[in-house]
Formats: sequence, structure tokens, C-alpha cells
Amino acid sequence: MRSRGSRSTAPQSRGRRCRGRRRARRSRWTSTCERRPPGRSRRRGGGPGRARHHVPSACSSFPLVPWSNRVAECTLTFRGRSWRLPRTAADGTSMHGAVLPYAISVVEASGTHVTLRFDARTVVGVGFPWRFTTTLTYALTGDGLAVTTTVANVDDEDFPAGFGHHPYLVRELVPGRGDALLELPAMGGYGLTDAVATGPAAVIPSRADFRAARELGGRFIDDCLVAAPGAPARVVYPGARRDGGDVEVLVERDDVYGHWVVYVPPGRSYFAVEPATHANGGFALLEAGVPGSGVRVLEPGEEITGRFALRVPAV
Repeated sequence: MRSRGSRSTAPQSRGRRCRGRRRARRSRWTSTCERRPPGRSRRRGGGPGRARHHVPSACSSFPLVPWSNRVAECTLTFRGRSWRLPRTAADGTSMHGAVLPYAISVVEASGTHVTLRFDARTVVGVGFPWRFTTTLTYALTGDGLAVTTTVANVDDEDFPAGFGHHPYLVRELVPGRGDALLELPAMGGYGLTDAVATGPAAVIPSRADFRAARELGGRFIDDCLVAAPGAPARVVYPGARRDGGDVEVLVERDDVYGHWVVYVPPGRSYFAVEPATHANGGFALLEAGVPGSGVRVLEPGEEITGRFALRVPAV
């Protein structure tokens, strides 16, 4: 896809992932999303090897549907009933939703957008107890990329649901110009056990406190935060413009994305700022009656929609 000032590659394959997004800067193109190599830091598995663009989680951006992050011990409990979900992560959890292994249907496409649809009723073995559909639209704007996600209940009973998105960004846009700065407006953070929230949001951990813009640093970060309403995340690449000015990337999102997941693996060339509708382990929080989990209970025929955008504002 291409529009004035930006372009994106979204191959038709599994998991509806984007390989990368590039922004025109004067007369050249510069990548702001990382085509992430398959080697991964602790908690997220993987090993060395060549790039695997057929693997959604090895690409620069992918959706998390119908839940974000993890389900602890691969067990989903809702209204007193429990289901065993497939184990999809090395840490013994069900991670990154249920749709990544499956093909997607292209509903509509042009030079500036593509709309994709997945229907759980058409495949066998989806790791979620209920029937659902999801529609994703990737659209180039004048200064970035917007992604709209919809999850609909096509079952005959209520179920809990949510979603997120997992864009990887480069830590250094121009070699030698320094580490990126991150500003992440947040109102609270979760205490995590094996990366899963075990209670309501409280104080933001110091390692993940980016309310004031600062460098990413060398500490391992994998935290879930409560997003401040209406405020975008901001990534600044110092001196990355040809004139020596900074490049700024904004991660904007609808308020339905009430949480951020920030992931910074030491020694890697990438990091992630993930908009999510709910907290890590949100299904268990909902079942326990913990307020503010962000999980939505959808009635038959009901749907939830959210939009987020990556923007590179013009100077």
C-alpha cells in the first residue's frame, strides 16, 4: 500500500501481519517499524535463524484477537465454566490470541487500504471456546498507518473478549544518533506474576514509568499499564532528520484501548508499544471480579471496535 508520504507492506498470508512501514523523509524512505528477526529475548521464546515472514510474530506488527497477551496456565474461566486453551508460548501460557495460525480473507483492497476478515466458524481447532469473527482494516493516511479492529460475537451465548496489536519499532532510526526516547501517558501499572496481572492496577513500576520522555535504557521491561485517556504514546528519534532535527512517532488510539503493554528486550534492535483493550490475564481478572480489567462481555450479535494509528507528523 502507498499514499502520499508513507507506504506499508502487508503480504496476504497467515496472521494478518505487516512486514514493515516506511516513511518518506526528504528524498529517501526510512523504516520506523522493525522487520523483527526471529531471535527473541527471554519470556518470548525463539532462536536464531533467517527471517521468517511466514511467521506472524516474526514480523513488524500483528493483531492479538480475541485477547491480548496471555491466559495463565492455558485456562479460560467464565461464569464458573472452564476451558483449556492451546499452549502457544514457551512459558506455558496461551499467548497473543487465537487467530495468528490461520488464513485470512481479503474483503476489499486498494492502493491505500486493505480490509481483512477471519471467521472462526470456517476453520477447525481455533483455540477459543466460542464462535467469533474479526475484521481488520489497514489504511495509509497522509502521515502514517491506521488499523481498525472489530471483534463480533456470532455465537448463541455471551463470551468475554478483547484485542490488541503488537507493533515493533526500531530503537535507533539512524545509526549513531542514539537510543529512542519514549513518552507513555499512563495512570497505573499492574503487579505481574509470570507476566500476568494478579490484581487491580496500582503504582507504575519505576522500570516502566515513561510518563516523562526518557531513553529506553538497558533494563528488561515487559509491563502492562493503564493508559491515560486520549493521550498518545510518543517515540522520539534524536537527530534522525537530515537537518539534524528529531523524528517523532505518535501511537494514537481510541479509548477502547485502555491499556498499554511496553516490551523492551535488552540487546535487541527493537521494542514494542502495544495498545490493548484489557490487562494481561484479563479473563481471570474479570472472573475474579477485579474492576478495570478492560475485558468486554459480548452478547450474541454484539461487537467491539477500536482504532489505533502510527503517525509521523510533518515538521
